[in-house]
Amino acid sequence: MRYVCLLALIPSVLPAQDGAAIYKERCASCHDAPAGHTPPISAIKQMSGEAIYASLTSGVMKSRAEGLSTAGVMALIGYIAPTGGAQPASTKPTCQTPAAFHPGGESPQWNGWSPSLTNSRFQDKAAAGLDAVAVPRLKLKWAFNLGDVTIARGQPVVIGGRVFVTSQAGAVYALDAESGCTRWVANPGGAIRAGVAFGDAGGKPAVFFGVGPNVYALNADTGDRIWITKATDHFSAMATATPRYYKGVIYQPYSSFEEAMGPAPNFQCCTFRGSVVALDAATGEKLWQTFTIAGPAQPTHKNSAQKQMYGPSGAGVWSTPTIDEQRGVLYVATGDNYSDPPTDTSDAVLAMDLKTGELLWSKQMTQGDAYNNACGSGGPNCPDSKGPDYDFGQPPILVELGGGKRALVIGQKSGMVHALDPDQKGKLLWQTRVGQGGPLGGSQWGSAADSQRIYVAVSDIGLGGAPDPKSPGGFRIVLDPKKGGGLYALDLQTGKVDWSAKGIPCGPTRTDCSPAQSAAVTAIPGVVFSGAMDGHLRAYSASTGEVLWDFDTEREFTTVNGKPAHGGSIDAAGPAVVSGIVFVNSGYNQFGGAPGNVFLAFSVDGK
Repeated sequence: MRYVCLLALIPSVLPAQDGAAIYKERCASCHDAPAGHTPPISAIKQMSGEAIYASLTSGVMKSRAEGLSTAGVMALIGYIAPTGGAQPASTKPTCQTPAAFHPGGESPQWNGWSPSLTNSRFQDKAAAGLDAVAVPRLKLKWAFNLGDVTIARGQPVVIGGRVFVTSQAGAVYALDAESGCTRWVANPGGAIRAGVAFGDAGGKPAVFFGVGPNVYALNADTGDRIWITKATDHFSAMATATPRYYKGVIYQPYSSFEEAMGPAPNFQCCTFRGSVVALDAATGEKLWQTFTIAGPAQPTHKNSAQKQMYGPSGAGVWSTPTIDEQRGVLYVATGDNYSDPPTDTSDAVLAMDLKTGELLWSKQMTQGDAYNNACGSGGPNCPDSKGPDYDFGQPPILVELGGGKRALVIGQKSGMVHALDPDQKGKLLWQTRVGQGGPLGGSQWGSAADSQRIYVAVSDIGLGGAPDPKSPGGFRIVLDPKKGGGLYALDLQTGKVDWSAKGIPCGPTRTDCSPAQSAAVTAIPGVVFSGAMDGHLRAYSASTGEVLWDFDTEREFTTVNGKPAHGGSIDAAGPAVVSGIVFVNSGYNQFGGAPGNVFLAFSVDGK
């Protein structure tokens, strides 16, 4: 799917003491007492994960890492700088007056990836507190500094007047939704890539989230830890998906950064298998784990560098499960395979029994898609299949079609949107192309649906390269300011395009910029919100595609918690809309995007 800063994923993957021992043996004598041009450890802590990894595996420090296993390299990086040198914003509460936390009742909320179990990302009028008439009057209400980070990507969650937002610096913030003041901050350790899910943990209000292979439960009122569970074992496992809470159970999917390690010449690719883990919300006890590939990877062949290869592997789950209460089923969508042989459960929609995890059926949409990052460089770890990298990065949306008929609708990186029949083991109902597709193309992180249409944003980002000795690999990504983007509204019954809105090119003074719309889409009655890599958050008419409101977040903001913050590209998660307030993150410096560290709130009344 989307390849990420390795350093941000390490801290909870491997034991810190292993990294400490490796550092002491191989690195400390030079970097603890540096001489000449040797950088001090304090400087290395500020390097990006890609830069450190490249230095250890193919750069100037390759000799110091000689003989280390992949796990050893990862443990070393994790010890050096667990969160890439990033620091959270102030950890002190700033609200001047106490406020009781009342999460129950019928108060409007946005819980997890979507306010509905069906993953529609649709908020009704009563909960949204906004409509198409009011949206053009939205103004900035407050801004919050997320700390020393360059990516702001966790889905905001709003419960009981509090908004919960995570940070790549490893923090969970509980903020007052109206003012943005801080109720509490928790630092469980390790970069958090997704949002939280709210639920009950043995009688206590709790927020649940994943960090690497671990799942945490924190008291939603105080921030205190309730439990932590290591839910899966593979060293490269990461929780990119926001978990789903349902009737006392946490469902946490797992993806992996192993695909990004393919170019390393000594790496023996690949052994990770995607999975979904079900945990008891009260205790963290593992109830079941279902893998997307039936058995563990086995030795297959030696590549051209005479390194042992393993397979099948991959088929990670990058997105939040969809719950079908009618049938007692959980649906997920999978990514590509990392190595040969390809399986029939990659690039697929899978159905699992909610109580047991039993795989009930799977429907593959792209066959033979075995791919890893070595394919881009021609390295020996690229599978013979060399697939197109057409992952599903978003969950299927369960919709009602009328007359007792239903569908699972989902966009794919291939540029296709699919509708499957959940009551006939994923039988294909219709397909519609909305984008060109590609490794960073098509539909990326999430679509939205109301009772009539599915709203699908298109990435199709235009990428180039330019020499840059300061960047990992000696080059940097350059974006095409005119290529990519767009929003489509498809009829749920037929897949017919009701309307489409073209991507809006970057302004004439912005050259290293992209109009790609890869962030998740959010819908309310009459309005569709979509963020773009150029930093703009736009509201479109749900009936015509006309732009109703446009706000450029790529600028500096005065914040409610001290230091100024800066907005950048909008990617991954999308807005949450609750009680007349639109909440969204801004900042995403991967793939040439603009860095940022701000969390924003908009309302009609503004400040």
